[in-house]
Amino acid sequence: MRSIWNGAISFGLVSIPIKLVNATENRSISFRQIHSEDGGRIRYRKVCELEDREVTQAEIGKGYEDADGTVIPITDEDLSHLPLPTAKTIEIVAFVPADRIDPLQMDSAYYLAAGGAPAAKPYTLLREALKRSQKVAIAKYALRGRERLGMLRVVEDAIAMHGLLWPDEVRTPEGVAPDTHVTVNDKELDLADALMDTLGEIELDELHDEYREALEEVVAAKAAGEAPPELPEPAKSGKVLDLMAALENSVRAAKKSRGEEPGEAEVRSLPQRKTARAAPKQAAGKKSTAATKKAAAKKTASSAKKSTAKPGQGAKKSTARTTAKSTAKSTAKSTAKKTTAKKAASRKRTA
Repeated sequence: MRSIWNGAISFGLVSIPIKLVNATENRSISFRQIHSEDGGRIRYRKVCELEDREVTQAEIGKGYEDADGTVIPITDEDLSHLPLPTAKTIEIVAFVPADRIDPLQMDSAYYLAAGGAPAAKPYTLLREALKRSQKVAIAKYALRGRERLGMLRVVEDAIAMHGLLWPDEVRTPEGVAPDTHVTVNDKELDLADALMDTLGEIELDELHDEYREALEEVVAAKAAGEAPPELPEPAKSGKVLDLMAALENSVRAAKKSRGEEPGEAEVRSLPQRKTARAAPKQAAGKKSTAATKKAAAKKTASSAKKSTAKPGQGAKKSTARTTAKSTAKSTAKSTAKKTTAKKAASRKRTA
């Protein structure tokens, strides 16, 4: 790995020559700006405003702009005379427990490589001292024109340094937390703990940048003249109306994704509070329902009494009516026959 800074670690009166190398790398895909009509590259040119011409990198220096707009030139020689003991030295100022460092202060990460064979012994001494003390070293160093704060710790067999922001560079979380007062009960916390336990732990090496992989597929498809892959439909997410139900469903889904039996929900939803106005309405509803049931029972009883009263008389009346109807029909038929016979006899006599 290429070093970006050479200097030494100052550990009391011990000086350890080191080389600073980047511990991380940017794997994101970068794009170029092009002219949309013809695909031509768009480039930025450095132009002097006074002469209105492009200048080379060798002609470019540094300058500080004052409050009134005046630019004060600052040369590399001016910077080399800064009264900083950390200009080429990582000066260790203290050793503290690792949990004393707020992760918000973490910045860039570097590896400190031993600068040659003479540095191997003191380098190893500092590494083993950090291991045994289970502490981290706080140091000051100068890089890219400014003094910085750093934290040295052991990573495997190497010493790593994390650049730290100065305490006054970390903003307080004022106005970030919700203003509304919210109470979380024990059942909700139990479900949240169950969800955390179900999700469990994961090896960080298994995580990868899915966005970058999808972007690479798009670039490869475009380069081959093919249609880019289709975007998968996002999962539907509704509004969370019941926090308890959402937590229970999350636990079931997490167990199902791990091949476990979801099982029954252990915590019930929070009971709804009854308002003062709802009670009399419910009581009135009960009274009206009871009255309706009593009226229906009375009607049924009265109709039953009528249908069962004097069954003999009803049967006699229906029999008499049926007999009268049949007698009338037979009498009408016989009368019609006699009239027809008389008419036929009178016609014969006339003939």
